[in-house]
Amino acid sequence: MIPYGRQEITRADIEAVEAVLRSDFLTQGPTVPRFEEAVTTRTGALHAVAVNSATSALHLACLALGLGPGDWLWTSPITFVASANCARYCGAEVDFVDIDPHTYNLSPRALERKLEEAGRAGRLPKIVIPVHLCGQSCDMAAIHALSRRFGFRIIEDASHAIGGRYRNEPVGNCRYSDITVFSFHPVKIITTGEGGMALTNDAALAGEMALLRSHGITRDPAQMTHAPDGPWYYQQIRLGFNYRMTDIQAALGLSQIARLEEYVARRRELAARYDQLLQDLPLALPWQHPDAHSTFHLYVVRLRRDGIQVSHRRVFESLREQGIGVNLHYIPVHTQPYYRDPGFEKGDFPNAETFYREAITLPLYPALQEKNLASITEALEIALCTGT
Repeated sequence: MIPYGRQEITRADIEAVEAVLRSDFLTQGPTVPRFEEAVTTRTGALHAVAVNSATSALHLACLALGLGPGDWLWTSPITFVASANCARYCGAEVDFVDIDPHTYNLSPRALERKLEEAGRAGRLPKIVIPVHLCGQSCDMAAIHALSRRFGFRIIEDASHAIGGRYRNEPVGNCRYSDITVFSFHPVKIITTGEGGMALTNDAALAGEMALLRSHGITRDPAQMTHAPDGPWYYQQIRLGFNYRMTDIQAALGLSQIARLEEYVARRRELAARYDQLLQDLPLALPWQHPDAHSTFHLYVVRLRRDGIQVSHRRVFESLREQGIGVNLHYIPVHTQPYYRDPGFEKGDFPNAETFYREAITLPLYPALQEKNLASITEALEIALCTGT
């Protein structure tokens, strides 16, 4: 089976982790801040808060921005459920904005229309989370302009996009957002095993997220409500969480980030090769916005329904039967049972639902070879023609 994604672990990665295992610190030692600094250096953001997952980073970002009961968060329906769940963790309500049919990202035009309607109804969102699907940045300048007009805050879910660029600047610099979130899951661009990070240019937001990631506990006398009892003293001043990244994870990330540009270049090379091999098949290939430089975390094709007689499901099953580990990113969040209970229905976001009926994620990772691409192409030809 050729998997849809796969991490690459080198001897340097193993040695970096081993060095931490032989050190005095396994959890919150000196390697976590070094990893945070490496990410801020590459993105241009001023502050970074490393945590145990991108889901945790999204949750902390929402809390730092004051999201709570009675508030609304809007995001894309084509994303992993965490982009919406982070609002529910805070007791807030969730709504969605349909996608652009070309980029598959949250549509600024649909967002503007929905904001105008919400403004008239007095139900504007407190936070909007654009999701950089497959590693291609959303149109952040347009979304940021709407945030100034309608008064919402922005969290970029850039889980797919570390190493990407928007308007020739690094994704993660927070020029057009309050907070940006990265993921370091094994199938992402670089990995810490599990892990995530929140970036911001606001020192107060960074401080709040850093406090909340470790139980809401501080040892800083300036933050305490009364003078410390002694040098052993700490105070819990918030209801926080154990969302900390370990030094073991950070060591792996610090080693991996040294190859970030190499990984992104290789993914883009493979995507370009896919474009060549698949151009004559009845597929819609990924379209790239001229302002975005995608990391190609995922390579998603869409079936051209007028060009094939085989069902979407049968094409998917045929590829799996032939040893091609395809996947589907993503099932529209509003169709999940949990989100249908509040009243979302099929048909609410037609572009997202059409995408779901046509999309298939093909294998893409740096170690993929030309012979693998040939096998995938051959399997696709068979699946599209016969489904067997």
